Amino acid sequence: MADHTPAGPVELGADMDYAEHDRTYHGFLALAKYGALSCAAILIAMAFGFFTAAGFFSSLILFVIICAVGGYLLR
Repeated sequence: MADHTPAGPVELGADMDYAEHDRTYHGFLALAKYGALSCAAILIAMAFGFFTAAGFFSSLILFVIICAVGGYLLR
């Protein structure tokens, strides 16, 4: 069998920027949380508007209330 041990210096690459990694990770988590909140709020408001006699403006108010309460709870 061939021997594949490296003969030269080990390449370690660039130093990691842990602060940037941390900011990116927290940004992704915030995007995922608030994206899921907005999807759930729009689905609930659409169901409220389409399947009841409430109408568009009542479902819009419900959407805003769900987003406000959810945003407060997720912060």
